[in-house]
Amino acid sequence: MIASDAAVSQDVDTALGDLQAHLNLIFARTRSLWRESAVRVHPDLTVGGYKLLTFIDRAGTANAHELAERFEMDKSMVSRQVRMLEDLGLIESRPDERDGRLRVLSAMPAASEALVELRREHATRLRAVIGELTPDEVSAASKAFRLLAEV
Repeated sequence: MIASDAAVSQDVDTALGDLQAHLNLIFARTRSLWRESAVRVHPDLTVGGYKLLTFIDRAGTANAHELAERFEMDKSMVSRQVRMLEDLGLIESRPDERDGRLRVLSAMPAASEALVELRREHATRLRAVIGELTPDEVSAASKAFRLLAEV
């Protein structure tokens, strides 16, 4: 390897190290934001339940099988979380019209309203943070995150 190649390789390694460090900070902040958001929806809502609730709300409806697949969770764990969400009055469950063995889950109106407000606040925070970026820089960041999500 020639000297310029070694320098480029070292620069790439340094940049990747910085990227990994920043991703770790983002993940830590995300976990904290999930905890804060879950408590705002309901004081007894867990982070796991919050993630399932947000998925159900965005999708409109879901079933336990979809949740287990999407979140790579054991069906018994999903079942416990769904039961907790029902007990807290955050979702309702009804028989699937096409397959009576399945239950269709949907967010209750009050839960949906709380999530709309949280999303609005999160979007405002995000806009404030990325306000100094150009639209092209935001697009580049979005592309990078999309590619990282596919790894």
